[in-house]
Amino acid sequence: MSGPLLVPDAALSRALVRTVPDAVTQRLSDFGNVPVAVPVLLLAVLYAARRGNRWGAAAAALAMALVPALIVPLKEWTGRPGPLEPWASGYYPSGHTATSYVAYTGAALLVRPYVRGRWPLPLAAALTALTATGLILRGYHWPLDVLASLLMCTPLLLGVRAVIRRRPRRSAPGR
Repeated sequence: MSGPLLVPDAALSRALVRTVPDAVTQRLSDFGNVPVAVPVLLLAVLYAARRGNRWGAAAAALAMALVPALIVPLKEWTGRPGPLEPWASGYYPSGHTATSYVAYTGAALLVRPYVRGRWPLPLAAALTALTATGLILRGYHWPLDVLASLLMCTPLLLGVRAVIRRRPRRSAPGR
């Protein structure tokens, strides 16, 4: 692979990898695992649907379902090796980053209309940032792998936000 960003990407990765104990960075990167992130979104989808926001719930679920459709073909096409595993391929873009970003931000967008304050979106951003940081510091992904996932998934989340804003919400049954 070649390109003008790969040299600075590798230099940044070399400067960052393993600067924090693996036990810490492993826990951070685990926030992007499907069994961790997707149930958070599923709970928010169920909550929003129960509150009458079925279109928003469906949009968030669809966005999560589209993540592998976006990420996997690009991983196979690029075949980029990992920072610590040059013999392996399929690191670009980061599936864990994409999963955490869409799951946590999608959940935040769904619950935000029903909670006080603005905390859901900053919490989602923090969980996604912790995941991305853990992946880079542990050496599972290059910084550009993480950035690419964020850029690729932003349109999905903008679509979810648009659906949530446009669809009228009903209150929960019994209200």
